[in-house]
Amino acid sequence: MSKIFRELLKKVGSGQHTKENLTRTEAALATQMMLLGEATPAQIGAFLIAHRIKRPTGEELAGMLDAYEQLAPKLQPIPDSAPVMVLGIPYDGRTRTAPITPITALLLAAAGQPVIMHGGDRLPTKYGLPLIEIWQGLGIHWNALSLEKVQQVLAKTGIGFVYTSKHFPLINSMWEYREQLGKRPPFATMELIWCPYAGESHVVAGFVHPPTEAMFQKALEIKGVTKFTTVKGLEGSCDLPRDRTAIIGLGTPGAPLERLHLVPREYGFTSKNVPLTTPAQLIADMQNILAGKSGEFMQTALWNGGFYLWRCGICSDMQEAIGKAETLFTSGAVAAKLEQLIGVTTSISETQLSPTSSSVAAHC
Repeated sequence: MSKIFRELLKKVGSGQHTKENLTRTEAALATQMMLLGEATPAQIGAFLIAHRIKRPTGEELAGMLDAYEQLAPKLQPIPDSAPVMVLGIPYDGRTRTAPITPITALLLAAAGQPVIMHGGDRLPTKYGLPLIEIWQGLGIHWNALSLEKVQQVLAKTGIGFVYTSKHFPLINSMWEYREQLGKRPPFATMELIWCPYAGESHVVAGFVHPPTEAMFQKALEIKGVTKFTTVKGLEGSCDLPRDRTAIIGLGTPGAPLERLHLVPREYGFTSKNVPLTTPAQLIADMQNILAGKSGEFMQTALWNGGFYLWRCGICSDMQEAIGKAETLFTSGAVAAKLEQLIGVTTSISETQLSPTSSSVAAHC
């Protein structure tokens, strides 16, 4: 048993009237001790549920991010004038609404805006459809690539994916606790603003509850992150809703958080979210978008693509951005980006798995 960790546990789990928040340093230490297995399973389980009940603070989230910076891998800076946009999405996936994020990423990359995503497999507590499976359906097998190979793909195509199950295996043990506890711990909140990129970035984080956004803002402020976007999105993702006003927070250097409300009908979109049916149908619908075919899911792609083209500065206003998004889809530019991504990842994956010429020669 770790006596050091026991003291940290006592602070967050001492009850309604005597509980205490951790300092940034203490939160970093607690996170490191859990990831490295220096605390016992009983201590880890107790901490996760007590911390959830107490609710994390922005300072604690900042400390947790400090621990990830110490232990997690990062993609290195690529030569590009624009900050890389990092999309933070719940790792346990989607169950109700059709995700558009991979299409948004392809659109942004086709327009010259590099994008990084991160996540793992089907995970508790929702066991929803994760990004890795969607990419596989589109022909991209990030799970077959080492982090070094992902770095090459990012440099060549403007898209990267940190597959945490492989690239950051220390966190795999934490999913067992989520399954056994049946609740998301604060780790799941922190992951939404984690940035696995060492260069200049623009963090985009989805959220469900307003207090979460406030925690994000405080944690990012402590970390010195001034360029970020928060989205009250579908199922906590970065996908803008169509059935309600999109509530968005715009973080810019040297200015307080700016609140933006986007009403879909004001831009000609109907108030309807596309439901998630089956993975196969989702991939078929995405292929229709890439082929430039109109429909409800294309409307979702234009709504989201337009916002992100405007937000990253490629377009000066939403109307222009929506028009540009439509042009990129109908001209085949987004489909061409996917084909480029398939070609590059396939080539790199084959290089990674094939024997070297020296090893071949040694066996001849």
